[in-house]
Amino acid sequence: MNDRDLMENMLMLEKGVCDLYMHGSIESSTANVRQTFSNSLNDSLKLQDDIYKKMQAKGWYQTEEAEQTKLNSVKQKFSTQSAQG
Repeated sequence: MNDRDLMENMLMLEKGVCDLYMHGSIESSTANVRQTFSNSLNDSLKLQDDIYKKMQAKGWYQTEEAEQTKLNSVKQKFSTQSAQG
């Protein structure tokens, strides 16, 4: 297993952890438990972002800019749905 594979695995695991903490926050029955999950989620999101930035710096995680026309189309679609709902 090379460095890129390890980083991809770390990123996927961290995304999974974020998902679990988010659901824990949503389903919490007390403020203390909710705050603990929320704090853990924020920490995990920061770690996920750090991993992503390191992968991007090495050219291992490429992103593509969205075209402005596509963004405008999506905005229009959801603003229309919100007005109808």
